[in-house]
Amino acid sequence: MHNTAAPFVEKATEQIATHCPYCALQCGMLLSGPRDQVTVEGNEHFPVNNGSLCVKGWNAAELLNHPDRLRTPLLRDAQGGLVPASWEDALAHVAAAIQTTQKRYGRDAVGVFGSGSLTNEKAYLLGKFARVALGTSNIDYNGRYCMSSAAAASQAAFGLDRGLPFPLEDIPHAEVILLIGSNIAETMPPLMQYFEAQRQNGGKLIVIDPRASVTTRAAHLHLRLTPGSDAALAHGLLHILVREGLIDKAYIAERTEDFEQVKGRVASYWPELVERATGVPEGLFTQAAHLLGRARSAMILTARGSEQQSQGVSNTLAYINVALALGLPGRIYSGFGSITGQGNGQGGREHGQKADQLPGYRKISDPGARQHIAEVWGIDESELPGPGKSAYELLEGLGQEGGVRTLLVVGSNIVVSSPNALHIQERLKALDCLVVSDLFLSETAQLADVVLPSAQWAEEEGTMTNLEGRVIRRRRAFAPPPEVKTDVEMLCQLAELLGKGRYFAYGEPHQVFEELGRASARGSADYAGMSYEKIEARNGVFWPCPGEEHSGTPRLFQQTFHTPSGRARFHPVRHQSPAEVPDEEYPLYLTTGRVLAQYQSGTQTRRVARLRELAPAPFVEIHPTTARHYGLVQGACVRLTTRRGSICGTVKITSDIREDTLFVPFHWGGKDAVNRLTNPVLDSTSRMPEFKVCAVRIERASASSKT
Repeated sequence: MHNTAAPFVEKATEQIATHCPYCALQCGMLLSGPRDQVTVEGNEHFPVNNGSLCVKGWNAAELLNHPDRLRTPLLRDAQGGLVPASWEDALAHVAAAIQTTQKRYGRDAVGVFGSGSLTNEKAYLLGKFARVALGTSNIDYNGRYCMSSAAAASQAAFGLDRGLPFPLEDIPHAEVILLIGSNIAETMPPLMQYFEAQRQNGGKLIVIDPRASVTTRAAHLHLRLTPGSDAALAHGLLHILVREGLIDKAYIAERTEDFEQVKGRVASYWPELVERATGVPEGLFTQAAHLLGRARSAMILTARGSEQQSQGVSNTLAYINVALALGLPGRIYSGFGSITGQGNGQGGREHGQKADQLPGYRKISDPGARQHIAEVWGIDESELPGPGKSAYELLEGLGQEGGVRTLLVVGSNIVVSSPNALHIQERLKALDCLVVSDLFLSETAQLADVVLPSAQWAEEEGTMTNLEGRVIRRRRAFAPPPEVKTDVEMLCQLAELLGKGRYFAYGEPHQVFEELGRASARGSADYAGMSYEKIEARNGVFWPCPGEEHSGTPRLFQQTFHTPSGRARFHPVRHQSPAEVPDEEYPLYLTTGRVLAQYQSGTQTRRVARLRELAPAPFVEIHPTTARHYGLVQGACVRLTTRRGSICGTVKITSDIREDTLFVPFHWGGKDAVNRLTNPVLDSTSRMPEFKVCAVRIERASASSKT
């Protein structure tokens, strides 16, 4: 019933400069024309994409008048169906469920699950809502599945986490770039212009990836490692650099600490051992080490391939060790960084929707941080809850004793994006009440007791923080449909019903941003000196920006690191095998990733005609030799099985994948959801699940098994 409304047509009164709704590049785009015939142009004046867009960006406007769009709240009726309701009834139902749950089970029995796609204003407000309106410690978000390992490693080594501590414009000037676990040619195509410029300047790109992806075709070297062996390869690189005197001893002495411990650790990683552990020929990684060690400028960039593992923090720290030994962080046209994935993956983790954080990237367990935020919010510090459960741990305990019984999900499709997804689906069904705010009836929203329709990217004002730490303006081109609210409006009205309205009296998003600035002041991620006007005038402002006269900080660590000593820290991490390795029952590795024409859980992109045409369904990449061993041909239907479940898929035979590995993209839901198979074992520090490595078996299946 929610799809029967007539199209809501409105015309933009002028050409509006805003930003793409997808990845962390946050490409600038220009919108004009009526809602049902929006013209999209790349913004040549925005210095990140310089007018370029990928196929997702060019087709983003199709979502604005999509027939599947949620246009009214939905409530589950006595017959089990979702039926239209008024906002008054829907929010009253939510408020009553929250109050009943907390009266019966305590404050922490209500939880909040946020998203890396939310604006800074919404991410900030969601964290405040959880801690002030609900008084719960249980808030986390899907960014835990994206950047948590890189964030934890950067905090440990540098005392600060900003995905890229330098602007993208520095990339073309790097003599050598080592890129680990990222297929940016498909996931962030406009970013490739910087790597192409680096190549034209005579630079070399080295890619570490189990797959020969589209990105590896632009590489000077491709190191095709065994899944889960990242730290061993990093140790092997550093072993060669130390052995052959290619490290920067002066930098190590002046700007770092604890190198000798790492030097001792990597001494035993002889090239022969590393070759056996990683599957990468000694000659290749020796050549890579020489290129890095002899370069006048170099960058080391990690991404999800090495980070989404139960050893994700150790993997990242191992590559940071290489960067520090070479003296890269803080040098011009050099450094270490991690490529943020989600649209506001950076800003989303800075301002309070993570279980252990308060705004400004403050620790919720820090007394000084708690006192500062309490003063900004006008509450007593004792009213602030402590750290809550991480994303998967929160979801795993849903409906159980001591766990969350009522859950508010804002902008996240956790049934598709979580590991061990069938188990998470069952836990969601065990809730007393599930509330979902989204644009479309996602797989998660289909399970909800209350569905709240939210405004989308071109219908709201706010800010986003891209992968460089550049805070940019999201500008509204159209008003939301009549019965659709922004999440800011929804949270403020719900807080009012819970008796906390005085803490959420905002008329416009800029008022939320101004309070965010005060809350973040003097924190690691300091936005205090920013305003909408300043951001717009400068095409974005890099944090930290601590005062009105401050112009922002494009490059970090040039003088000091954000540690107590001012020095970066080496960490003597150990390489450990993944939680699952192939055996007789499950003889292959399974790894997952993205494709060009889809994005994240596919809630938006699977509804765009052009993107469905380019990527209509998932597939199973398998090496020709492995396919012959199992008697499989191109297009055959196969069943993949892990210790958590089975899915069926279509064979894609390609030499791009290792013989011991299968690759499946994760953008589809239901019976096509590969995260039904992935391993939920967590990194001990970041609590990141091991999405990228598990043991799997493959067998023929009938075509009917896919339906």
